[in-house]
Amino acid sequence: SGKQIFSSKNEFRISALKFHPTESNIFLCGGFSPEVKAWDVRTSKVLRVYKAAVQQTLDILFLPEGREFLTSTDAVSRDSADRTVIAWDFQSAAKISNQIFHERYTCPSLTLHPKEPVFVAQTNGNYMALFSAQRPYRINKKKRYEGHKVEGFAVGCEFSPDGTLLVTGSSDGKVFFYNYHTARIIRTLSAHKEACVSAIFHPVLPSLLATCDWAGEIKIWQ
Repeated sequence: SGKQIFSSKNEFRISALKFHPTESNIFLCGGFSPEVKAWDVRTSKVLRVYKAAVQQTLDILFLPEGREFLTSTDAVSRDSADRTVIAWDFQSAAKISNQIFHERYTCPSLTLHPKEPVFVAQTNGNYMALFSAQRPYRINKKKRYEGHKVEGFAVGCEFSPDGTLLVTGSSDGKVFFYNYHTARIIRTLSAHKEACVSAIFHPVLPSLLATCDWAGEIKIWQ
């Protein structure tokens, strides 16, 4: 039949779930818990547990090939910004680094460039920061994508399939298109009345874009 039902009880509310890029039966889930869990859909069992001293995981991002992944968390205190973004070894469940982002802002979403070894973190400082996707995951201080607003909403961001554009929602309901190389705003769309929390390119037809807002409205743009 090709149909598979995965059913399992989890003791925390899930807010992030990502499938492994090469092992299609395995996914990671995190949420309102200090733990992120790797599950196997074939057995409905937990394979591995990744423990961080945080209250919530906001997003999960696999790095190319899936040997390492990143979690963004709610851990920001007045005097320290460690653990805001944590890099993990997928197999051993060891923390590789928790000293990646030192600004005192949480990062509600993370996205990987389709062709270059870099990733972007959406921040509650109303800008997106660019990092190397290879150890030690250094921030690029020369490039910052700013102009949109986040303001506490879980605003998503994504690269276009060819990697030339970076698109993001905005708490004022707009969609912003940035030139990846120059970090300049190319154009904006007045998409929604409520906060625009997601803007995603069609994986095959890059001229199609889907957006959605805080109230649940979804729009398709050509």
